[in-house]
Amino acid sequence: MHGPWHERFAETPDVLRDDQHRQTIVQVLDVRFGGADFITMAGPCSVETELQLMRTASHLSQKGVRILRGGAFKPRSSPYAFQGLGLDGLKILAHARDQFGMAIVTEVLSETDVSMVAEYADILQIGSRNMENFSLLEAAARSGRPILLKRGMTATVPDLLRSAQCVLENGNPNVLLCERGIRTFDCVLRNTFDPGAIALLKHVSHLPVIADPSHAAGRRELVPAFARIAVAANADGMLVEVHPNPATAWSDGDQSLGLGGFDDMMASLDPWLSLRKASSAEFETTVSVPIELRVGEAAA
Repeated sequence: MHGPWHERFAETPDVLRDDQHRQTIVQVLDVRFGGADFITMAGPCSVETELQLMRTASHLSQKGVRILRGGAFKPRSSPYAFQGLGLDGLKILAHARDQFGMAIVTEVLSETDVSMVAEYADILQIGSRNMENFSLLEAAARSGRPILLKRGMTATVPDLLRSAQCVLENGNPNVLLCERGIRTFDCVLRNTFDPGAIALLKHVSHLPVIADPSHAAGRRELVPAFARIAVAANADGMLVEVHPNPATAWSDGDQSLGLGGFDDMMASLDPWLSLRKASSAEFETTVSVPIELRVGEAAA
């Protein structure tokens, strides 16, 4: 990528798409982010009990989900809200991984906890509140684990790319950019979902782009529609909250899908994903034909 976009994001050269870096593939187990497949990471906002997590993981694994999300450390706005189980939560996540063969993505809040979380997690999530915590970014990068980097609540796209640049500069090329909505004047939805940012990131950066429809919507009935929007915007995957009984969830119950609701959402995505694959294949065929003709004409 060259021209005005390259000039606009000149501070973050390593994350920009160019002739040498068309698309980064981040591989976790046998899951490839940035490839042809739309990858779904799912699980509860918080790890609450072993029974809760194992029930969720069992259901999701049967539905083909290969990456389990769950918060062991929770950065809550209220000091009275549930803050997570900490190390015990990490151990429960590890048990689920051993039982169901799923990779684990969970958030790390402090650079002093990176080595401990990395021991249990396959992907380290940097939450929106910590997107510009550069000490944490540097420590997480040096762990060698892939980084799921969430856009900050009031961060611009250049801000997000600068944080990604920090991770790459510290020797870690495996970054997943995550659009999870930003705070605006609107107070109806939890956040304002920005699919334009997904399209822009896919255009200017070689890093995979993930959507978080749960935090963007804040209400479970809107999550499937936001997920379809993410597919249409060409996201590489999504991070979605799923709980066996959202009404009793210790955190983010309003935006968590039940097990049946998750199944319904995934079924509703099938035609959208099929259309995207067909459109991609048609585009590749369309652009390849004129090139072949020109080569033949030149040879003649």
